[in-house]
Amino acid sequence: MKKIKDLELKWKRALADYHNLEKRIDKEKEFFVKFSNAQLLGNLLSVLDDFERAEKHLKDQGLSLAVNKFKEILQKENLEEIKAQGEEFNPELMEATEIVKGPKNRVVEVVNKGYLLNNKVLRVAKVKVGGGEKTKEN
Repeated sequence: MKKIKDLELKWKRALADYHNLEKRIDKEKEFFVKFSNAQLLGNLLSVLDDFERAEKHLKDQGLSLAVNKFKEILQKENLEEIKAQGEEFNPELMEATEIVKGPKNRVVEVVNKGYLLNNKVLRVAKVKVGGGEKTKEN
């Protein structure tokens, strides 16, 4: 009788281990699916940067439509811009390139936009941060 109980206990443990393994594999699959496009999306960000710079200088309606469509596609892939302008400096999301006049520890200028993919940093925002000196008001 004891041997049967031991075997039953071992069987239950093995079954529990199997269920835990299934759950872990499902989580790993989900993670892989979420982030499998990360490298491609990261490469596309430099193209988006170029489009946005061109859009600022050319003021072309067709280009603006293309840029907006490109951004919509990236949003559908769960890519989201890090809101940095005027925000408190966050070293987890931002990289300070320069300390300038402005409100202490606040982002004064975004040099290069940052992005999150599925709420994880894909590219940090490069920013200029205020050092605490007040700017002169006119």
